[in-house]
Amino acid sequence: MKILGGSLSLTNVSVSYRGVNALDRVTLALNPGEAVALIGLSGAGKTTLLNTCNALTKPNSGTVSIDGIELGKMGGRELKYIRSRIGFVHQNLSLVPNLRVIQNVIFGRLGRRSFFGGAKDMLFPSSKVVEKVYGILDSVGIAEKIYERTDHLSGGQQQRVAIARALFQDPMILLADEPISSVDPIRAKATISLIKNICKKKGLTLCVSMHNLDLATTMFPRLIGLRDGQLIFDKTTETLQGDEISELFRSPEDPTGPDLLTSNQALLKTNFD
Repeated sequence: MKILGGSLSLTNVSVSYRGVNALDRVTLALNPGEAVALIGLSGAGKTTLLNTCNALTKPNSGTVSIDGIELGKMGGRELKYIRSRIGFVHQNLSLVPNLRVIQNVIFGRLGRRSFFGGAKDMLFPSSKVVEKVYGILDSVGIAEKIYERTDHLSGGQQQRVAIARALFQDPMILLADEPISSVDPIRAKATISLIKNICKKKGLTLCVSMHNLDLATTMFPRLIGLRDGQLIFDKTTETLQGDEISELFRSPEDPTGPDLLTSNQALLKTNFD
């Protein structure tokens, strides 16, 4: 099965856990090569949406499609292939600390290999595999760390290993769940710039979930806002309005009271107005 595009669409998708809607009739579409930021408060449904796009979570209703093909209609082998072509950078990175960097990166393609083929790549990688891993690590700026134990790296370097692992899949779509939640503002901007530049160079569709409104509006031309599992807006950054930002970030405890914007975001809101 060959999927050469990178379009992704959700139509009236709902996901519930124990009777609570994590996503509520969400409809959206990502075009091949597009870069989109998914924003909202913690618990808004951002992670559930990304997991649904990656077929890690099955919707209770609605459809998820890749290049027009519904994931729900795919057999096990087809679904496994599609998931192998969707790179995912987890918020907690999901690295194996006591393995070397090269082994963590190779993990990215185990889903497309047989058990024995994957084991061989992990234990005795061919020169071709080593060259590919080195090239990807070089693109994220840590090629010299290829044989180091992952738990000997700094937090920022481990973050880049997680990005490299996703890129090693040769993905058509890259999803990143709060990849900058635990880093300082300078490193956060550098990380988003790195991911965006690589995706642009490779023509990958990119969707990044994040809390940082200032960085989202600066770095992404399109913003998707989620709140309580519902789509609040899906707009270009230049057409986003201040009242839409207020609606997205208002306090859950006091729906009519002040919103939860930080001082920088409040300034940004004023600029929108």
